[in-house]
Amino acid sequence: MTTEKIKILLQKGVEIQNPATVAIAPEVDEGRISDKGVVIHSGCRISGKHTWVSTGARLGAAGPAIIENCQIGPGVELESGFFKDAVFLAGSRCGPGSHVREGTILEEQASIAHTVGLKQTILFPFVTLGSLINFCDCLMAGGTGRKNHSEVGSSYIHFNFTPNQDKATASLIGDVPRGVMLNQRPIFLGGQGGMVGPLRLNYGTTVAAGTILRKDELRPDRLIYGGAARGGNIEFRPGKYSGVSRTIKNNLIYIGNLLALRQWYREIRALFIGAEFPDALLEGLLQTVLRAIEERMRRLRELGVKMEDGGDLTLASAWPVLEERLMRQRDRLGEVRSLEAFKEI
Repeated sequence: MTTEKIKILLQKGVEIQNPATVAIAPEVDEGRISDKGVVIHSGCRISGKHTWVSTGARLGAAGPAIIENCQIGPGVELESGFFKDAVFLAGSRCGPGSHVREGTILEEQASIAHTVGLKQTILFPFVTLGSLINFCDCLMAGGTGRKNHSEVGSSYIHFNFTPNQDKATASLIGDVPRGVMLNQRPIFLGGQGGMVGPLRLNYGTTVAAGTILRKDELRPDRLIYGGAARGGNIEFRPGKYSGVSRTIKNNLIYIGNLLALRQWYREIRALFIGAEFPDALLEGLLQTVLRAIEERMRRLRELGVKMEDGGDLTLASAWPVLEERLMRQRDRLGEVRSLEAFKEI
């Protein structure tokens, strides 16, 4: 079956440089792989019935690329690595050794250099990540174009797993309502640094190299710098939570931004369906952001259970009402009059 699919793709005009080394799974619909300018290099493995490859995409130029159920836009370059359940819009790029997993969206011309790990990560247009980075559970926006964009320096890490073994730690770097307009100052996170989620940063924030962020910065246009943390040795008991109010608040704000992003995709970006942005990419965006909302709600629910086990009922007692309201907002259209007025602009 793989051989037959490769023959069909070659006949369509797809460039497969060494067909004997390429594997196309039986469930892949060859009709969802463009015949215009697509290049599949040696060692690629493509699977998943939802996989879509648009015009001019280049796969595996720097080594083997494993691609499963990804929607790949025009001119996208996935140089090598592992890519699963992710969406890549026009002109985005992933360098060699990428590890990109479910819930990830790279919007137009966003890019990551070599050996970067992403999961449940959303990068708005032009956002650039350097090399040797772990940036899971983040949404990052900021910047106005290719020469003025938010950036993360090499060897950066987002700390997204707590000593209490929970992941209610997603960080919001910028935001959705302003970020989608592509008119905000960029955010810069210097290399050899990190942030401890859940954390929020405003636009115009610059963080010096080597700095570990542990606090929100909601003021715009700030320079943050710091050296090594002061040493210490104190008693610690797993299961005891501190700063819970901030954690819950930041998680709810993050979910609210995902809800806004879903509305943006559904009501605004859907108006621009065309060659650069086909229906398959919109469908991938909507499904991915919906799964991202479900992931964040699941992590917050699990945090409530852990807190309850430790004797803190703060989140567990409020969760049924919170969950019901979040579910209601997930499918809500929004304020129709404001939406129609915005569309007229």
